[in-house]
Amino acid sequence: MTTAAPAKGNTKGKAKARSTTKSSATGVGPLLRGWRERRRVSQLELALRADSSARHISFIETGRARPSEELVLRLADHLDVPVRDRNSLLLAAGYAPRFRETPLEDPAMGTLREGLDQLLTGYEPYPALVVDAAYDVVAANRGITMLTDGVADEVLAAPLNAMRLTLHPRGLAPRIRNLREWRGHLLHQMERQIALQRSDALRAVYDEVAAYPVADPGVDAFDAGTDVPYFALPLRIEHDGQILSFISSISTFNTPMDVTVAELAIETLLPADPATVKYLQTHMG
Repeated sequence: MTTAAPAKGNTKGKAKARSTTKSSATGVGPLLRGWRERRRVSQLELALRADSSARHISFIETGRARPSEELVLRLADHLDVPVRDRNSLLLAAGYAPRFRETPLEDPAMGTLREGLDQLLTGYEPYPALVVDAAYDVVAANRGITMLTDGVADEVLAAPLNAMRLTLHPRGLAPRIRNLREWRGHLLHQMERQIALQRSDALRAVYDEVAAYPVADPGVDAFDAGTDVPYFALPLRIEHDGQILSFISSISTFNTPMDVTVAELAIETLLPADPATVKYLQTHMG
């Protein structure tokens, strides 16, 4: 992508295997049962949603019946199975994968890359970045680059990971004034994602960042009270002696038809107070 990310090193052309569910030698039944139980949906409820019968769902799960390709996709849709894992279900049922996985650097992704670049650049001077399913940064704007001033090279080394960057003791963590609250928010966010999908890569990131030591920040400006009426938990981070406050918003693509696109997320940091707006406009205007 043309937008400069703060990572040091070149990750272009890097093929990342994020297989989260492997095809089972026993067929699609155990995989479907696993997703159904993960979503806490009964066979009857799933059958009603997918216009099938509880008996047929039971036969599929026990291997006594083979579902059609259409039914596999319909069941996956009602179970909110991630796109990558829908391919695994199809393979386990004996069908070809339905969804491509096109590298972001592929020429076919040119329009997508240009669109993301325009979005990130247009959001400046406010920070914004694009991450993949394991929070590796694939693009970022100058607002993010500004915030990473002073971060250790080892943290910025490719592939730059947003969670590692934020919570590492040599990353942004020492400058986050409400670190305990923000760390708790990020860990809970990853826990929810891990509960909804089977991702070894995300679990590895979670285990790493959850183990980082958390220094006692002392009295935090956020905890001490403020006259700013925050409408969501802010990220309060110090930059050159100024406390900046941001509200995080994450966007994904609707009805993705490609695994790579399905796993992209755009995070924008909205200034949470007038002082932050003025500071960014002055330093990046």
